[in-house]
Amino acid sequence: MNKEKGVGLIIVIMLLAFMLGTGMVLMTVTSSGSRVAGNVRSHQEAFNSAEAGFDAAWTALDDAFGDAEWTSFDGHYLLEPYGIDQPLSPYYFRKLTDEEILNYIDSDGDGSPDVSNVLFCKQPFVMDESGEYDLRYTYTAFLIDDEAVAGSPDAGDAILVCIGTAGTGSTMATSRLEIELAVEVPGTGT
Repeated sequence: MNKEKGVGLIIVIMLLAFMLGTGMVLMTVTSSGSRVAGNVRSHQEAFNSAEAGFDAAWTALDDAFGDAEWTSFDGHYLLEPYGIDQPLSPYYFRKLTDEEILNYIDSDGDGSPDVSNVLFCKQPFVMDESGEYDLRYTYTAFLIDDEAVAGSPDAGDAILVCIGTAGTGSTMATSRLEIELAVEVPGTGT
């Protein structure tokens, strides 16, 4: 009879240990859910910023070509840092993080580009409650020559790169859009 009392105590201890472990897992899962949701929201806001950059760049490019200020993309490509448009370079834009590109474009962090041929640099677009631009939401847009190294030169097309940001400092999320653009030349079908 005494052996049966000891077995019951062991079963109760094992059951309590299982319930404690399950409770700890549930607490961890429920507490990380809000962090995951916040992270997803930040990345969605950064994507929305990149889309806003595309919309603004598309309008600016449409106006430049429509008003005959531009007839091609020649002379409007981002060329700095050297090699940003060359796939074999360590500075090739697809090898750099969004933060690295933003730091090359605006190295002093004042919101103005430190290199030539940037369509938009850290452009805010969201208004806060006081009617001021919210600097946590910005976009940067520029053009890359897609034939800089290989292929025959063609100033009639480019890659439009839009980098959206949401947040600041260590909590900043970024998102990048890359869109291939081509100029329609009247009468040629291209």
